[in-house]
Amino acid sequence: QVQLVESGGGLVQAGGSLRLSCARSGSLFAITAMGWYRQAPGKQRELVARIASGGSTTYADSVKGRFTISSVNAKNTVYLQMNSLKPEDTAVYYCNMFGKRLLSEARDYWGQGTQVTVSS
Repeated sequence: QVQLVESGGGLVQAGGSLRLSCARSGSLFAITAMGWYRQAPGKQRELVARIASGGSTTYADSVKGRFTISSVNAKNTVYLQMNSLKPEDTAVYYCNMFGKRLLSEARDYWGQGTQVTVSS
């Protein structure tokens, strides 16, 4: 069974920083992308940052220049460094990996989410 466990969320003042971590347990093959999504109350889940297997990164326009996604340990862990946080960054942040288990189709795997609250 594959599990993604996020940590590092919390309450921070505007302008502050947080580092989110996502640790994967369980075997997952052919991981083509890992990413962070967020969902604010009353809004749809949106992509925040994504890193492809080749290392290329994609960021939402709203976080470019402030957030950095990275992965280590053969894609077992993915981080999201968030600087210059704004109140509009407040949301539940979800870790995502797209890959496959042995004898199964490739699909999305999600963590349980971690709350990030930025006070003004």
